[in-house]
Amino acid sequence: MGLQCGIVGLPNVGKSTLFNCLSNAKAQAANFPFCTIEPNVGVITVPDERITKLAELVNPQRVVPNVIEIVDIAGLVKGASKGEGLGNQFLGNIRATNAIIHVLRCFDDDNVIHVDGSVDPIRDKEIIDTELQLKDLESIDKKLQKVERAAKTGDKEAKKAFEVLGVFKQHLQAGKSARTAQVAPEDLEYVEDLFLLTLKPVLYVCNVDEASVTKGNAYVEKVKAAVAEENAEVLVISAQIESEIAQLESYDERQMFLEDLGLTTSGVNLMIKAAYRLLKLATYFTAGVQEVRAWTITQGFTAPQAAGVIHTDFEKGFIRAEVIKYEDFVKLGSEAACKEAGKLSVEGKTYIVQDGDIMHFRFNV
Repeated sequence: MGLQCGIVGLPNVGKSTLFNCLSNAKAQAANFPFCTIEPNVGVITVPDERITKLAELVNPQRVVPNVIEIVDIAGLVKGASKGEGLGNQFLGNIRATNAIIHVLRCFDDDNVIHVDGSVDPIRDKEIIDTELQLKDLESIDKKLQKVERAAKTGDKEAKKAFEVLGVFKQHLQAGKSARTAQVAPEDLEYVEDLFLLTLKPVLYVCNVDEASVTKGNAYVEKVKAAVAEENAEVLVISAQIESEIAQLESYDERQMFLEDLGLTTSGVNLMIKAAYRLLKLATYFTAGVQEVRAWTITQGFTAPQAAGVIHTDFEKGFIRAEVIKYEDFVKLGSEAACKEAGKLSVEGKTYIVQDGDIMHFRFNV
């Protein structure tokens, strides 16, 4: 599953610093590589302590963790929806992503110039929101013109599309993002082809100074209040601290540095995990002597759908799945011990895969 999160924000909010921290493999919990596809795109490991533990127990020939693509999207300026600055390229890059990580400056520093002269994360958020909403309005209007004629002839499907598009248009005109519009989930099919920018799930990252990293500050509280209706997650990170962590050589050094600051894990790891939650993803594992591997699925996948992520033949010819719970595997130490203890269950086509399941598929094509 090719999963992409775009990091957005105004210039000088710490967005590229965070991206550079992500691009340093040393910033990760485990030393899996990060690779840059092009200057602003990186593929990064999803930190998951479970795969490390499974690898210790199974001792496989290779370990394959989950990955996610992070895109550093060029700094936005007012007028991007009209093509100002790198506007069109910026908006095109966002359209290609599955979710948005919106970095907001929540620290004072006279040495770091703010593009608008003062620190105000709510104003910054609204600038980007407005540009994205204007672009979405443009897309909605174009489609409305197409379906209006058909709706007037009495075409039921066109009438429904016209109605749903109208709800989104009104919502966007009120300065609200598409993701907060009161539209039934089944009616989203009418805007699927538009890839609306403000319909994408969003994670707000408050970039704070070192003193505010554990408890936040007044700027963070303002952001939380401003996004309360959006059902969005707010994460507090210090890009400065993350860049210092990224320069440390060993895992132990990084852990000591974090402990000194009163932190248990790096902000970068929290951010990747939050992005994973944002996309409503889950992980299951396959564990054998040749390979221990994490597989990405959407929450709610059935066993055949999960098998299809490995290969389409697995889904087509699905017979059954043998499932061991992660906790049981770790407690008992091996697949053989789990079988002996009656902790391996045989599941059919209707089984909903749970996050952390260790699975083996039987299929016939």
